[in-house]
Amino acid sequence: MKTMTIKETAGPGHEGTVMDFLCAKSGLSRSRIKDAMSKGAVRIKKNIGKMLPERKGSCALSSGDYVEFYYDEQLLSRKPPVAKCLRDLGSYSVWFKPAGLMSQGTKFGDHCSILRQVEKHFQPARKVFPVHRLDREASGIILVAHNRDAAAKLSELFQSKKVEKEYRIEALGNVNDLNSREILFSLDGSSAITEFTVISFDPEKNSSAVTAIAKTGRYHQVRRHFNMAGHPVMGDPRYGQGNKNTEGMKLSAVALRYHCPVLKKEVEFRVSDEGAVSGAERC
Repeated sequence: MKTMTIKETAGPGHEGTVMDFLCAKSGLSRSRIKDAMSKGAVRIKKNIGKMLPERKGSCALSSGDYVEFYYDEQLLSRKPPVAKCLRDLGSYSVWFKPAGLMSQGTKFGDHCSILRQVEKHFQPARKVFPVHRLDREASGIILVAHNRDAAAKLSELFQSKKVEKEYRIEALGNVNDLNSREILFSLDGSSAITEFTVISFDPEKNSSAVTAIAKTGRYHQVRRHFNMAGHPVMGDPRYGQGNKNTEGMKLSAVALRYHCPVLKKEVEFRVSDEGAVSGAERC
């Protein structure tokens, strides 16, 4: 699989298109460059302006324009799982992100991100702004804003810990062994609280189905807390020992509860951990 990075400024007297420039510099076919551009692998900074994605090969390129091209054939060939829209509230929308889909793209492309899928979903097109994120390996509910005001209001809710996040996980071992139904280990020098309820224990799989609520918003809080408690999330690629599997990480953000800035009331969006809508909104 071929990879390359091009970071170059169009020389004096250069006139032509981005496609012509990249064909000459990369040696790739026009069809490969067109595909890469459509998937967000090219960014351009004009003489006056900021670095922006460019998806059209016909875009004119002049002397002094700066081009970045990040080509990863393996990444570009991936077919990402498809997100599901749960509710459209105009200034923002509520989505179910399946495991394997990134929250945001990278410099090598954005076609494997929920932001790009949301951007392509609406007609006429809307802008998309990230509000919060879920790890690529996790599934669950995610909010996407469509204007800066909504993005600011929703981001403030998350930053001020006014969004209650409920997760469904499968954890290694019998979590009933824990004396408390709270995990209180400090994370990164700050207090952290995870409340949980054990739904069931499967002795054959040696794992427990658990509902967990992150009362604080620390980095990887649920994953780290259950690992520190001796019951790491099954399939977690980063935390835990003896919890690896071939089915992926067993963690899904199944509910969000907060005061909606559009509806002006408390709302709850909920799905099953497989993404099936089960009363997606409760007001």
